Amino acid sequence: MSNPRLRRRVQYSATLVASALLLASCQNPANQEDKDEASATPTTTSSSTSAEKTSEASSTASSSSSATSSSSASSSATSSSTKSSSSHAKQRSEIEGHVVVLSTGGTIASTHDDKGAVVPTVKGSDLVDPLYSEFDKDKLELEVKDIANLDSSAMTLADTDKIITAVHEQLQRNDVDGVIVTHGTDSMEETAIALDTFHDSDKPVVLTGAMRPFDDDDPDGPENLATAVETVTNPDYAGHGAFIAFDGKVIPARGAFKSDTEKADGFATNSQEKFPERPEPLKYAPLGDVRVDIIAAYPGAPADLIEQSLAKGAQAIVIEGMGSGNIGPDLANAAMEAAKSVPVVLTTRVDHGPVEGIYGGAGGGATLADAGVIPSGNLRAPQARILLAAAVATGTDAQKLFSPAG
Repeated sequence: MSNPRLRRRVQYSATLVASALLLASCQNPANQEDKDEASATPTTTSSSTSAEKTSEASSTASSSSSATSSSSASSSATSSSTKSSSSHAKQRSEIEGHVVVLSTGGTIASTHDDKGAVVPTVKGSDLVDPLYSEFDKDKLELEVKDIANLDSSAMTLADTDKIITAVHEQLQRNDVDGVIVTHGTDSMEETAIALDTFHDSDKPVVLTGAMRPFDDDDPDGPENLATAVETVTNPDYAGHGAFIAFDGKVIPARGAFKSDTEKADGFATNSQEKFPERPEPLKYAPLGDVRVDIIAAYPGAPADLIEQSLAKGAQAIVIEGMGSGNIGPDLANAAMEAAKSVPVVLTTRVDHGPVEGIYGGAGGGATLADAGVIPSGNLRAPQARILLAAAVATGTDAQKLFSPAG
């Protein structure tokens, strides 16, 4: 088979089938897929995660059966977990490809300083080298480039531009199959949708990071990075834009958001699909000089929040409304007036669910939509801001970037 991409697709599919049969024979309930979110694609868990789930399964068994049967169930579950881990390692050792890893800092690349604060200190090569204990260096090349060393909360749109440019440079190489970006979690959702918006290649881009630092007793970065490698080399993800790989799950960039400040499963999504509908990719234009403000609505919020933003030079505005997308009458009047001159998008402070023009009245979503305010759909304020910046930078009708259901 002369085509290396096709050969990898066939090998990958065969390996997945073998892995699935083995898991089925193990009959291990601890390895069942998490079905809470249809768009989050679970991957095979690490041995430590499997052990945690096995413990939970054993605890449940002990509460409903005798001590003897509980012990037997625990032994069986432990055996299944070991088999799953072996299959997992074999699958990774067979992965092929040439992947570029762009390191930008974040918790995944951070250690504790002498005062106990977490700061980015670790080079990309130190993140990647341990992966070869599971992946075969003769089959998989992980090329590392350090392009930043930032806490992602300190990032600007100019930093986002730097990452977009670096990703595009690597995707244009014929010898590269995909790109991974290691990134801080605080603004990962923004960089993810920025990459997705300008992504005009069939090669996958995957972002990952960590909730625990590099020098933690139990760092989550290595497993997250391994999941990212599995994802970016999986032909199923080709042609679908950018993704976030985190805590054994893969979620599309469009609709993703950070959902927890501490848990390892720190990201969630409002997307209802594994591969949500995406707008046509935009031709890249720098975002660094674009100003888009986010204004939080609250009961009684005054109109001058928007008026002052425009006076200070905002070229577009995101309003973080309440409920399904509603704001008070004073702010609503200012929003409708602003929409006559700049793009205005209405989103919500609620984590889950779409923003739709349902309610009438002075500040209802339906009234605002009729006046030209754009409902954000499944996107929350941080990602809506990036899309507006892209619309302004490229001269694109902002409505086109929010129309897809994803």
